[in-house]
Amino acid sequence: MDFFARQDQARRKTKWLIGYFIAAVVVLIISVYVVALVIFAGVGARQHHHHYYQDADQPAATLTLWNPTILLGATFGVLAVVFLGSAYKTSELAAGGSAVATLMGGQPVSQDTTDADERKLLNVVEEMSIAAGVPMPKVYVLNEERGINAFAAGHTTSDAAIGVTRGCIEQLSRDELQGVIGHEFSHILNGDMRLNLRLIGIIFGLLCLATVGRILMSTRGGNSRDRNALPLFGLALVILGAAGVFFGRLIQAAVSRQREFLADASAVQFTRNPAGLSGALQKIGGYGSRLESEHAPDLCHMFFGNGLGETLFEPMATHPPLPERIRAIDPSWDGHFPAPKPVAEETEADSGEASHGTPPPLSGPLGAMLAATALEDDSDVPPVIRSETLLTSLGRPTPAHLEYAGLLYEELPAPLKAAVRQPLDATAFTYALLLSADDALRAKQLGEIAARSGAATAQKTVTLFLEVIRLPRRGRLPLVNLAIGAMRNLTAEQFNQFQDTLEWLVASDGQIELFEFVLQKAVRRHLAPQFGQTRQAPVQFYALKPLLPDCAVVLSALARTGSTDEDEIAQAFALGHASLPLPTGTALSLLPVEQCGLEQVGAALDRLVLAAPMIKGTLLTAGIAVVSADGVVTEEEAELLRAIADALDCPAPPLLGGA
Repeated sequence: MDFFARQDQARRKTKWLIGYFIAAVVVLIISVYVVALVIFAGVGARQHHHHYYQDADQPAATLTLWNPTILLGATFGVLAVVFLGSAYKTSELAAGGSAVATLMGGQPVSQDTTDADERKLLNVVEEMSIAAGVPMPKVYVLNEERGINAFAAGHTTSDAAIGVTRGCIEQLSRDELQGVIGHEFSHILNGDMRLNLRLIGIIFGLLCLATVGRILMSTRGGNSRDRNALPLFGLALVILGAAGVFFGRLIQAAVSRQREFLADASAVQFTRNPAGLSGALQKIGGYGSRLESEHAPDLCHMFFGNGLGETLFEPMATHPPLPERIRAIDPSWDGHFPAPKPVAEETEADSGEASHGTPPPLSGPLGAMLAATALEDDSDVPPVIRSETLLTSLGRPTPAHLEYAGLLYEELPAPLKAAVRQPLDATAFTYALLLSADDALRAKQLGEIAARSGAATAQKTVTLFLEVIRLPRRGRLPLVNLAIGAMRNLTAEQFNQFQDTLEWLVASDGQIELFEFVLQKAVRRHLAPQFGQTRQAPVQFYALKPLLPDCAVVLSALARTGSTDEDEIAQAFALGHASLPLPTGTALSLLPVEQCGLEQVGAALDRLVLAAPMIKGTLLTAGIAVVSADGVVTEEEAELLRAIADALDCPAPPLLGGA
């Protein structure tokens, strides 16, 4: 199943989730209605008995199954409580993954940490971020939790956060931790996070009936003779609140269990190391994964392992049994859970950064790998990339991408790695990427940076520029993704200042180059929502026809990026055109240069991002056919393709060459 099919499946699961929710609400309405009928009829009977001698002609209260007034009250009451509760919890989690991690008591891991376990965790997450082609998630540690567990939370890759327990990073080896983080990255890439957050809001709404019941139980009537039905009704709501818990747990289990098998399989495919994930699951069997936080029951569907302990009623279990998960990836497992043992001390590469002097050019293991895949900047031969490999790797990184990321991360200059971990230094790194090679213009740019962001930032930009000019082109976007993760921690004022300076730098030479376009798109897409400047719009297009002009712009731009020969351009565009399932009687035309520039591409992507996942997949399939028409993918084509994929909510891992 490809990335867009998984996204579409996640969207369909959301519809099922809404269906489960509606069914639970209907059952609660009926239950509240029946309870209200019984209680208020009983109170009415008591009042009739009390006033019998005062008004002997008044008819006795009788219990009838149809009472429109009570039904209307029960319906509006339940809907108000459930939907207002859900809306409240959903708004509380609007900040994304960081809100969930904070709710669970997580502490953000400092990029300057000297804790060996935390350093190991950060290195693993950074490597996987590069391999998956997504911005660096925020990383949290739940220091009070000794069980082995983890979670990924967020609405999109732009606000994703990964949380792990202290027991997880202390008890697991690097390979085992990599298996766990690979599992969580699969949730990020499979579209599970947004569904999980919606589920939290729904469950909270179902639990709110019990809260209202406790409030009603505290009410008292003014006349001791006239029985007040509200406390009794409140007691009934508390009991019905238990039914809400039951329905909530059933929904959690229905949504969660099968996705855990998928995430396990994806993690093994990603890391090509089933022993790592199997070892982590086996240690959970020996050490446990239970969480002590009071919020764990509401979030139990998000965790790597069962955070509540085993349940006697299997349909209520949010995770498959551990033996089933282990045997699914390790059929040779002997069925015994090992007793936890101290983890051997990690190497310097895991526990911290090796000291570096003047960083050498990219060589060593990475140099050999780059030579094999023809990725160096000074190569005369562009990489040979198969179109089917490009398509299947979108949103689905492979072990080759993880290996590439590990080698790239190891060989990157230490000053650049250190810079992209700190918010303000990350802005300086971004500025350094945009500095001109012309001495006079660069001096002007640095003066403007000093005026806008301060002399210290300008000086840091100069220092990093000396490293950036030696950085191969393929190292830029991975570092940008790491920098975006750090810049999420800017203040709103700092971000506004950064964004204004960035726009000035891009416009300072009077033209917008492809990399500048890619960089601006990435910053706006992943950072602007964090500071309330944009909001993610819902799907608005479920058919390709209204988006055909935008498709023509994107495919024409890709065709013209890879060649200047009009015949080759037309041939590449024709291949992309043939890949689109166009409605009968419609066709696309190759656009002239002035109609498919970067400005037009940006406007087209702003509309295409509103399309359903399968339409996005169709367009990217056509785009891949265009760039691979001549059997090679140039650096410019690769950057534009990754920018298009990222703008369409599809993480694109590094494009690796190969026969």
